[in-house]
Amino acid sequence: MAGQSSWTVWGLEASVTVTRPNAADEAGRLVRAVVADVDDACSRFRTDSELSRLQPQLADGAEASPLLALLIQRALDAAILTGGDVDPTLGRDLDALGYDRDIVSVRLSPDAAAPTGPGTARSRTARRPEGWRRVTVTGQTITVPPDIRLDLGATAKAIAADRAAVRVHAALGCGVLVSLGGDLATAGPAPRGGWQVTVQDLEGDPVQQTTLGPGFAMATSSTQKRRWQHAGEQVHHILDPRFGLPAEPVWRSVTVAAPTCLEANAYSTAGVVRGFAAVDWFRREGIPARFVDRHGRTIHTGGWPAEAADNYAIAEGQSDG
Repeated sequence: MAGQSSWTVWGLEASVTVTRPNAADEAGRLVRAVVADVDDACSRFRTDSELSRLQPQLADGAEASPLLALLIQRALDAAILTGGDVDPTLGRDLDALGYDRDIVSVRLSPDAAAPTGPGTARSRTARRPEGWRRVTVTGQTITVPPDIRLDLGATAKAIAADRAAVRVHAALGCGVLVSLGGDLATAGPAPRGGWQVTVQDLEGDPVQQTTLGPGFAMATSSTQKRRWQHAGEQVHHILDPRFGLPAEPVWRSVTVAAPTCLEANAYSTAGVVRGFAAVDWFRREGIPARFVDRHGRTIHTGGWPAEAADNYAIAEGQSDG
Protein backbone atom coordinates (compact mmCIF):
# COMPACT_ATOMS: atom_id res chain seq x y z
CA MET A 1 0.00 0.00 0.00
CA ALA A 2 1.39 3.39 -1.03
CA GLY A 3 0.90 6.88 0.35
CA GLN A 4 0.59 10.00 -1.80
CA SER A 5 0.73 13.76 -1.41
CA SER A 6 -0.42 16.09 -4.22
CA TRP A 7 -0.36 19.85 -4.84
CA THR A 8 0.05 22.42 -7.62
CA VAL A 9 3.36 24.02 -8.56
CA TRP A 10 4.25 26.30 -11.48
CA GLY A 11 0.63 25.94 -12.63
CA LEU A 12 1.11 22.17 -12.96
CA GLU A 13 0.06 19.09 -11.01
CA ALA A 14 2.71 17.71 -8.69
CA SER A 15 2.73 14.61 -6.53
CA VAL A 16 4.94 12.26 -4.57
CA THR A 17 4.06 8.62 -3.95
CA VAL A 18 5.95 6.52 -1.40
CA THR A 19 5.92 2.86 -0.47
CA ARG A 20 5.36 3.77 3.20
CA PRO A 21 1.86 5.30 3.56
CA ASN A 22 2.69 7.12 6.79
CA ALA A 23 5.65 8.86 5.10
CA ALA A 24 3.62 10.72 2.45
CA ASP A 25 3.40 14.03 4.30
CA GLU A 26 7.10 14.18 5.09
CA ALA A 27 7.91 13.15 1.50
CA GLY A 28 5.74 15.99 0.24
CA ARG A 29 7.59 18.45 2.47
CA LEU A 30 10.94 17.27 1.16
CA VAL A 31 9.87 17.51 -2.49
CA ARG A 32 8.44 20.99 -1.97
CA ALA A 33 11.75 22.08 -0.44
CA VAL A 34 13.70 20.86 -3.48
CA VAL A 35 11.28 22.59 -5.85
CA ALA A 36 11.49 25.83 -3.85
CA ASP A 37 15.30 25.77 -3.99
CA VAL A 38 15.25 25.30 -7.77
CA ASP A 39 12.68 28.07 -8.19
CA ASP A 40 14.72 30.43 -6.01
CA ALA A 41 17.79 29.69 -8.12
CA CYS A 42 16.53 30.00 -11.67
CA SER A 43 12.95 31.25 -12.08
CA ARG A 44 12.64 33.49 -15.13
CA PHE A 45 9.45 35.02 -13.74
CA ARG A 46 10.79 36.25 -10.39
CA THR A 47 12.91 39.38 -10.06
CA ASP A 48 14.32 38.02 -6.80
CA SER A 49 15.55 34.69 -8.20
CA GLU A 50 19.31 34.27 -8.24
CA LEU A 51 19.37 34.08 -12.04
CA SER A 52 17.42 37.33 -12.38
CA ARG A 53 19.62 39.10 -9.84
CA LEU A 54 22.80 37.97 -11.62
CA GLN A 55 21.53 38.87 -15.11
CA PRO A 56 23.24 42.31 -15.25
CA GLN A 57 26.58 40.75 -14.29
CA LEU A 58 26.58 37.68 -16.52
CA ALA A 59 28.20 39.31 -19.56
CA ASP A 60 31.39 39.82 -17.54
CA GLY A 61 31.10 36.51 -15.72
CA ALA A 62 29.35 36.12 -12.40
CA GLU A 63 29.87 33.74 -9.49
CA ALA A 64 26.77 31.60 -9.02
CA SER A 65 25.66 29.31 -6.23
CA PRO A 66 26.52 25.62 -6.64
CA LEU A 67 22.86 24.88 -7.44
CA LEU A 68 22.49 27.52 -10.15
CA ALA A 69 25.81 26.55 -11.70
CA LEU A 70 24.63 22.93 -11.77
CA LEU A 71 21.27 23.86 -13.34
CA ILE A 72 22.96 25.84 -16.11
CA GLN A 73 25.59 23.17 -16.76
CA ARG A 74 22.94 20.45 -16.99
CA ALA A 75 20.91 22.61 -19.39
CA LEU A 76 24.00 22.88 -21.59
CA ASP A 77 24.45 19.10 -21.30
CA ALA A 78 20.89 18.70 -22.64
CA ALA A 79 21.77 20.96 -25.56
CA ILE A 80 24.81 18.81 -26.37
CA LEU A 81 22.78 15.60 -26.03
CA THR A 82 20.17 16.83 -28.50
CA GLY A 83 22.40 18.67 -30.95
CA GLY A 84 20.95 22.00 -29.86
CA ASP A 85 17.28 21.03 -30.16
CA VAL A 86 16.96 21.85 -26.46
CA ASP A 87 18.47 25.32 -26.05
CA PRO A 88 18.47 27.14 -22.68
CA THR A 89 19.00 30.56 -24.32
CA LEU A 90 15.43 31.16 -25.53
CA GLY A 91 14.31 33.50 -22.75
CA ARG A 92 14.02 36.58 -24.96
CA ASP A 93 12.16 34.63 -27.63
CA LEU A 94 9.63 33.39 -25.10
CA ASP A 95 9.23 36.93 -23.77
CA ALA A 96 8.58 38.15 -27.31
CA LEU A 97 5.78 35.60 -27.62
CA GLY A 98 4.15 36.89 -24.43
CA TYR A 99 5.42 34.13 -22.14
CA ASP A 100 7.04 36.52 -19.70
CA ARG A 101 5.01 35.51 -16.62
CA ASP A 102 3.80 32.19 -15.23
CA ILE A 103 1.48 30.38 -17.62
CA VAL A 104 -1.65 31.03 -15.54
CA SER A 105 -1.07 34.79 -15.72
CA VAL A 106 -0.28 34.64 -19.44
CA ARG A 107 -3.56 32.87 -20.19
CA LEU A 108 -5.52 35.43 -18.17
CA SER A 109 -3.94 38.38 -19.98
CA PRO A 110 -5.47 40.01 -23.07
CA ASP A 111 -4.06 38.85 -26.39
CA ALA A 112 -0.97 40.91 -27.17
CA ALA A 113 -0.11 42.46 -30.49
CA ALA A 114 3.00 41.17 -32.21
CA PRO A 115 6.05 42.91 -30.66
CA THR A 116 8.74 44.66 -32.65
CA GLY A 117 12.34 45.58 -31.99
CA PRO A 118 15.35 43.71 -30.57
CA GLY A 119 14.61 40.26 -29.22
CA THR A 120 11.46 39.84 -31.30
CA ALA A 121 10.89 36.22 -32.34
CA ARG A 122 11.90 35.70 -35.95
CA SER A 123 10.02 34.36 -38.95
CA ARG A 124 10.89 30.88 -40.20
CA THR A 125 12.83 32.41 -43.08
CA ALA A 126 15.51 33.81 -40.77
CA ARG A 127 17.62 31.54 -38.62
CA ARG A 128 18.36 32.44 -35.04
CA PRO A 129 22.05 32.20 -34.09
CA GLU A 130 22.88 29.28 -31.81
CA GLY A 131 22.92 30.64 -28.29
CA TRP A 132 23.90 27.71 -26.09
CA ARG A 133 27.43 27.47 -27.51
CA ARG A 134 28.05 31.04 -26.30
CA VAL A 135 27.30 30.28 -22.63
CA THR A 136 30.16 29.07 -20.45
CA VAL A 137 30.33 27.53 -17.00
CA THR A 138 33.76 27.46 -15.39
CA GLY A 139 33.47 26.12 -11.89
CA GLN A 140 30.74 28.36 -10.52
CA THR A 141 31.49 31.28 -12.85
CA ILE A 142 28.74 31.78 -15.43
CA THR A 143 29.28 33.89 -18.55
CA VAL A 144 26.33 34.78 -20.79
CA PRO A 145 26.49 37.35 -23.64
CA PRO A 146 24.33 40.44 -23.01
CA ASP A 147 21.95 39.66 -25.90
CA ILE A 148 21.00 36.30 -24.34
CA ARG A 149 18.52 35.59 -21.56
CA LEU A 150 18.51 32.10 -20.13
CA ASP A 151 15.35 30.03 -19.75
CA LEU A 152 15.98 26.84 -17.77
CA GLY A 153 12.32 25.92 -17.35
CA ALA A 154 12.14 22.45 -18.89
CA THR A 155 15.47 21.06 -17.72
CA ALA A 156 15.19 22.61 -14.25
CA LYS A 157 11.85 20.90 -13.66
CA ALA A 158 13.33 17.54 -14.67
CA ILE A 159 16.38 18.07 -12.47
CA ALA A 160 14.10 18.97 -9.57
CA ALA A 161 12.24 15.67 -10.03
CA ASP A 162 15.51 13.69 -10.06
CA ARG A 163 16.90 15.49 -7.01
CA ALA A 164 13.64 15.24 -5.07
CA ALA A 165 13.34 11.49 -5.61
CA VAL A 166 16.91 10.95 -4.40
CA ARG A 167 16.38 13.20 -1.37
CA VAL A 168 13.17 11.47 -0.27
CA HIS A 169 14.70 8.01 -0.56
CA ALA A 170 17.84 9.09 1.31
CA ALA A 171 15.82 10.68 4.12
CA LEU A 172 13.03 8.15 4.51
CA GLY A 173 14.52 4.93 3.17
CA CYS A 174 11.41 3.98 1.20
CA GLY A 175 10.63 3.75 -2.50
CA VAL A 176 9.47 7.01 -4.07
CA LEU A 177 7.96 8.26 -7.28
CA VAL A 178 7.99 12.04 -7.87
CA SER A 179 5.91 13.68 -10.58
CA LEU A 180 6.33 17.38 -11.36
CA GLY A 181 3.91 18.22 -14.11
CA GLY A 182 4.44 14.71 -15.43
CA ASP A 183 8.24 14.82 -15.33
CA LEU A 184 8.67 11.66 -13.33
CA ALA A 185 11.59 10.22 -11.37
CA THR A 186 11.92 7.30 -8.97
CA ALA A 187 14.36 6.16 -6.31
CA GLY A 188 14.50 3.15 -4.01
CA PRO A 189 12.40 0.01 -4.33
CA ALA A 190 9.16 0.03 -6.29
CA PRO A 191 5.97 -1.42 -4.78
CA ARG A 192 5.13 -5.03 -5.55
CA GLY A 193 4.37 -5.22 -9.27
CA GLY A 194 6.17 -1.94 -10.00
CA TRP A 195 4.85 1.61 -10.23
CA GLN A 196 1.60 1.54 -12.18
CA VAL A 197 1.31 4.58 -14.43
CA THR A 198 -1.07 5.78 -17.10
CA VAL A 199 0.09 7.32 -20.36
CA GLN A 200 -2.27 10.01 -21.60
CA ASP A 201 -1.80 13.69 -22.39
CA LEU A 202 -5.32 15.13 -22.64
CA GLU A 203 -8.67 13.47 -22.15
CA GLY A 204 -9.59 11.89 -25.46
CA ASP A 205 -5.97 11.19 -26.39
CA PRO A 206 -4.79 7.59 -26.70
CA VAL A 207 -4.30 6.01 -23.29
CA GLN A 208 -1.87 3.29 -22.22
CA GLN A 209 -1.27 1.60 -18.88
CA THR A 210 2.25 0.45 -18.13
CA THR A 211 4.59 -0.47 -15.30
CA LEU A 212 7.57 1.58 -14.14
CA GLY A 213 10.50 -0.27 -12.66
CA PRO A 214 12.59 1.19 -9.81
CA GLY A 215 15.31 3.74 -10.44
CA PHE A 216 14.12 5.01 -13.81
CA ALA A 217 12.41 8.12 -15.12
CA MET A 218 10.24 9.53 -17.86
CA ALA A 219 9.05 12.78 -19.35
CA THR A 220 6.27 13.85 -21.68
CA SER A 221 6.52 16.98 -23.81
CA SER A 222 3.20 18.30 -25.07
CA THR A 223 2.18 20.90 -27.63
CA GLN A 224 -1.35 20.86 -26.19
CA LYS A 225 -0.89 21.98 -22.59
CA ARG A 226 0.95 25.29 -22.23
CA ARG A 227 -0.86 27.21 -24.95
CA TRP A 228 -1.98 30.83 -25.09
CA GLN A 229 -3.22 33.44 -27.54
CA HIS A 230 -0.60 35.75 -29.05
CA ALA A 231 -1.07 38.21 -31.92
CA GLY A 232 -4.29 36.45 -32.92
CA GLU A 233 -2.79 32.97 -32.99
CA GLN A 234 -2.58 30.02 -30.64
CA VAL A 235 1.04 29.38 -29.67
CA HIS A 236 2.77 26.87 -27.37
CA HIS A 237 5.92 26.97 -25.26
CA ILE A 238 8.22 24.47 -27.00
CA LEU A 239 10.31 26.58 -29.34
CA ASP A 240 12.36 25.54 -32.34
CA PRO A 241 15.75 27.10 -31.49
CA ARG A 242 16.53 27.64 -35.17
CA PHE A 243 13.84 30.31 -35.41
CA GLY A 244 12.83 31.19 -31.85
CA LEU A 245 9.24 30.23 -32.69
CA PRO A 246 6.92 27.43 -31.50
CA ALA A 247 7.87 24.10 -33.06
CA GLU A 248 5.49 22.82 -35.70
CA PRO A 249 2.89 20.74 -33.80
CA VAL A 250 3.58 17.52 -35.70
CA TRP A 251 3.14 15.66 -32.41
CA ARG A 252 0.51 16.18 -29.75
CA SER A 253 2.95 14.67 -27.31
CA VAL A 254 6.23 12.78 -27.11
CA THR A 255 7.00 10.60 -24.10
CA VAL A 256 10.46 9.18 -23.42
CA ALA A 257 11.84 6.75 -20.86
CA ALA A 258 15.42 7.09 -19.61
CA PRO A 259 17.62 6.49 -16.56
CA THR A 260 17.15 10.12 -15.45
CA CYS A 261 14.32 12.58 -15.83
CA LEU A 262 16.74 15.15 -17.26
CA GLU A 263 17.67 12.82 -20.11
CA ALA A 264 14.05 11.81 -20.71
CA ASN A 265 12.96 15.45 -20.79
CA ALA A 266 15.75 16.45 -23.15
CA TYR A 267 14.79 13.77 -25.66
CA SER A 268 11.03 14.32 -25.37
CA THR A 269 11.46 18.06 -25.97
CA ALA A 270 13.83 17.40 -28.88
CA GLY A 271 11.30 14.94 -30.29
CA VAL A 272 8.75 17.73 -30.54
CA VAL A 273 11.28 20.16 -32.01
CA ARG A 274 12.61 17.73 -34.63
CA GLY A 275 9.12 16.68 -35.77
CA PHE A 276 8.84 13.74 -38.17
CA ALA A 277 12.62 13.35 -38.31
CA ALA A 278 12.66 12.45 -34.61
CA VAL A 279 11.23 8.99 -35.26
CA ASP A 280 14.19 7.77 -37.34
CA TRP A 281 16.61 9.46 -34.94
CA PHE A 282 15.10 7.71 -31.92
CA ARG A 283 15.07 4.38 -33.75
CA ARG A 284 18.76 4.71 -34.62
CA GLU A 285 19.64 5.59 -31.04
CA GLY A 286 17.30 2.98 -29.50
CA ILE A 287 15.43 5.59 -27.44
CA PRO A 288 12.22 4.14 -25.91
CA ALA A 289 9.52 6.64 -26.85
CA ARG A 290 5.84 7.04 -27.63
CA PHE A 291 4.78 9.64 -30.20
CA VAL A 292 1.16 10.75 -30.58
CA ASP A 293 0.52 12.66 -33.81
CA ARG A 294 -2.05 15.38 -34.41
CA HIS A 295 -4.63 12.77 -35.48
CA GLY A 296 -4.17 10.71 -32.31
CA ARG A 297 -2.15 7.94 -33.94
CA THR A 298 0.76 6.47 -31.95
CA ILE A 299 4.27 5.48 -33.03
CA HIS A 300 6.68 3.60 -30.75
CA THR A 301 10.47 3.50 -30.92
CA GLY A 302 13.28 1.79 -29.03
CA GLY A 303 11.20 -1.31 -28.25
CA TRP A 304 8.57 0.76 -26.50
CA PRO A 305 6.92 -0.51 -24.45
CA ALA A 306 7.71 -4.25 -24.41
CA GLU A 307 11.51 -4.12 -24.31
CA ALA A 308 11.51 -1.14 -21.97
CA ALA A 309 8.79 -2.27 -19.59
CA ASP A 310 11.08 -3.85 -17.01
CA ASN A 311 13.46 -0.94 -16.70
CA TYR A 312 11.71 2.12 -18.09
CA ALA A 313 8.35 3.76 -17.75
CA ILE A 314 6.11 6.32 -19.26
CA ALA A 315 4.20 8.39 -16.82
CA GLU A 316 0.92 10.12 -17.09
CA GLY A 317 1.35 12.72 -19.78
CA GLN A 318 0.97 15.82 -17.65
CA SER A 319 4.28 17.34 -18.65
CA ASP A 320 4.84 20.60 -20.45
CA GLY A 321 8.55 20.24 -20.56
